[in-house]
Amino acid sequence: MASSAQSGGSSGGPAVPTVQRGIVKMVLSGCAIIVRGQPRGGPPPERQINLSNIRAGNLARRAAATQPDAKDTPDEPWAFPAREFLRKKLIGKEVCFTIENKTPQGREYGMIYLGKDTNGENIAESLVAEGLATRREGMRANNPEQNRLAECEEQAKAAKKGMWSEGSGSQTIRDLKYTIENPRHFVDSHHQKPVNAIIEHVRDGSVVRALLLPDYYLVTVMLSGIKCPTFRREADGSETPEPFAAEAKFFTESRLLQRDVQIILESCHNQNILGTILHPNGNITELLLKDGFARCVDWSIAVYTRGAEKLRAAERFAKDRRLRIWRDYVAPTANLDQKDKQFVAKVMQVLNADAIVVKLNSGDYKTIHLSSIRPPRLEGENTQDKNKKLRPLYDIPYMFEAREFLRKKLIGKKVNVTVDYIRPASPATETVPAFSERTCATVTIGGINIAEALVSKGLATVIRYRQDDDQRSSHYDELLAAEARAIKNGKGLHSKKEVPIHRVADISGDTQKAKQFLPFLQRAGRSEAVVEYVFSGSRLKLYLPKETCLITFLLAGIECPRGARNLPGLVQEGEPFSEEATLFTKELVLQREVEVEVESMDKAGNFIGWLHIDGANLSVLLVEHALSKVHFTAERSSYYKSLLSAEEAAKQKKEKVWAHYEEQPVEEVAPMLEEKERSASYKPVFVTEITDDLHFYVQDVETGTQLEKLMENMRNDIASHPPVEGSYAPRRGEFCIAKFVDGEWYRARVEKVESPAKVHVFYIDYGNREILPSTRLGTLPPAFSTRVLPAQATEYAFAFIQVPQDEDARTDAVDSVVRDIQNTQCLLNVEHLSAGCPHVTLQFADSKGDVGLGLVKEGLVMVEVRKEKQFQKVITEYLNAQESAKSARLNLWRYGDFRADDADEFGYSR
Repeated sequence: MASSAQSGGSSGGPAVPTVQRGIVKMVLSGCAIIVRGQPRGGPPPERQINLSNIRAGNLARRAAATQPDAKDTPDEPWAFPAREFLRKKLIGKEVCFTIENKTPQGREYGMIYLGKDTNGENIAESLVAEGLATRREGMRANNPEQNRLAECEEQAKAAKKGMWSEGSGSQTIRDLKYTIENPRHFVDSHHQKPVNAIIEHVRDGSVVRALLLPDYYLVTVMLSGIKCPTFRREADGSETPEPFAAEAKFFTESRLLQRDVQIILESCHNQNILGTILHPNGNITELLLKDGFARCVDWSIAVYTRGAEKLRAAERFAKDRRLRIWRDYVAPTANLDQKDKQFVAKVMQVLNADAIVVKLNSGDYKTIHLSSIRPPRLEGENTQDKNKKLRPLYDIPYMFEAREFLRKKLIGKKVNVTVDYIRPASPATETVPAFSERTCATVTIGGINIAEALVSKGLATVIRYRQDDDQRSSHYDELLAAEARAIKNGKGLHSKKEVPIHRVADISGDTQKAKQFLPFLQRAGRSEAVVEYVFSGSRLKLYLPKETCLITFLLAGIECPRGARNLPGLVQEGEPFSEEATLFTKELVLQREVEVEVESMDKAGNFIGWLHIDGANLSVLLVEHALSKVHFTAERSSYYKSLLSAEEAAKQKKEKVWAHYEEQPVEEVAPMLEEKERSASYKPVFVTEITDDLHFYVQDVETGTQLEKLMENMRNDIASHPPVEGSYAPRRGEFCIAKFVDGEWYRARVEKVESPAKVHVFYIDYGNREILPSTRLGTLPPAFSTRVLPAQATEYAFAFIQVPQDEDARTDAVDSVVRDIQNTQCLLNVEHLSAGCPHVTLQFADSKGDVGLGLVKEGLVMVEVRKEKQFQKVITEYLNAQESAKSARLNLWRYGDFRADDADEFGYSR
């Protein structure tokens, strides 16, 4: 451009040239610029203006690739400083110009002024005054403009500025490097530190040519993580822009072209460098996405050092507003209500390794598939024995580990579900089975993305998508990063070690194997198990980890309603409440860790016994909830009393299986009265101990003197016949005497023997527990046994309140009760019986104030709502107290009403 300027152009032209305005887009050389108009509905028109009457040096040019013999042309002295002078002064600025001459080839020459009119700085004069350009040779000073140029040149010579300074000017010639021998090493050597650069050319919105300073490397930089619409080259050499390609190019040009920027070199792709361009006004990568000029690309987003989530968020912003390239975009979850897109649910079951069943707040069940991950699967030839049925959970490598990871992490917990897309149903093909519609979502618990955790442990892989496939996880980049870490560390599926093998024997229904196994399970006492399947309320399939086998287990001691059965030729309907019983058992124990006691087996090879979940007997719970009746076979069991007590309470409620229960005529009157009227018969007691779970032990005041007399006589007897230290060998369940910290002997019961130095004892007359060495224990003299005087400490629990499961909240409640009633006399009334211990109300002996109601008023506990008519008056009083505590934001309620979403997590139910 500069060479043309020196060979053409003159000061001739109209007497009063027209003043035109524009914005400087680019400086081509020290004497040529490109100006553009204002954009209106697209990129604006452009024109090249060459400065009249002056000449500046030519910039370096690279030899054309089509001419093998041609050589690169270097900068002329002072050519680059002249270009830089104009670049820093003019880029992005408004200028006005007059056209003085136009050549037959269409090249325009004129004067350029900084600002809106010709009173602004004359650019040609400034260049000459700085010694960066000269007057055109042979030019005579025959008009005012040329006179000023001559004066400026003389002043520059006198001041020895620029090209008039001493020396040849070789120091101004750049050593341009057009190629890099080892791009990977070059990128790594900069350690992702910002490199100063000038953007020399914009190929399209996301690809630029940059001059790296201070070493003058001329490199192509592709913006990491994004791609703009491009210009497609046709066979005839012409370029056809994709939709919005020209607009995206202008967007980048108008902000970056010939601007001083910093580039973070992040990776390389062939000779091109992947990087992020930083400008004082912002990050062009994010701006392009946010304005709908670009889309994220998976192959390079991983190297983006400023966080892929920022790019995804910017892209989402444009998608939501349907900007430019997203004008026809339809979100994968566009047809879902907000409440269906994001919700909290409780995990009830894990299906293999990529799906879970959750219970919504509405009570409905929903299957959720984890977005964008693939569970472990059999690779290559199926080596499975054709005569043996495939059991995916145990036969597919790492499937069991993946399922167990999810089960232990999620079962029974509340999770946050964000639906990413709905995968439509697909018909079966020759190679792929049919799939029903799938809801695919990101599931988090405690801020942890479950899919990401699975992938990072090598227990699942990430699905790869077409670039335009938007049906993917909203955290897809994190999944890819997690998979890269798992591969690097050789985790799970990516490990080079031997794959784990699970040899699990299924002895369900195998009578011979069951008979061999029965004595072993009977001797084992309580065995750990995982409930794999629930057939009905009382029939389950269990996995025993220690024994690595599967068994069918029937609950002992109860008669549970039978479910529907498919028999040859007909369908046998289920008994009433069979489905409710099955659902109750499923919600309580499915895929939970439980303890089982095997007592016997039936003729079909099914084991019969007792199942305990979190210390509760499932048989008792089913009876308590009126979903089963006690079977006569329970009479010989140690759980018989608990079952009868639970059944009696269920009968009184007349619900479910007892809905049509009619009591004996003699006993009709009392229950009816009980149902209408609460029995309040308070008796004086002395509170001796408060437990950590807010139960308490009391002594009957009426028998207090008997205890005092017994203790006095026992201590006198021990003093006269002291036990020989170390002679007593404690056994679990045995009554003994124990020396408390006060040095006195008390009656106790051995609860556990860890070692001779650690024996757990329970003081039967006071309710407290202690760990003692056997040297502080002795045999209980028969004259003071429980036959002479029964254990005086009786355990009770507060009625009508829920004990917080949150440790800190529970501690606050216990501390309050200890301060108020421990070692004091109170009044006690039994309200109702329960499987553990009787539930009572307790009053202060002096004020007759209700202790439990006081806890509710202080916001330390929540109310347990019961449906019995006789309790409605007191329940109403408790609920009113709870509302007052909630309004005052006391203790549990300090952050408002948390129950709607988090009740189960905090250990409460509404």
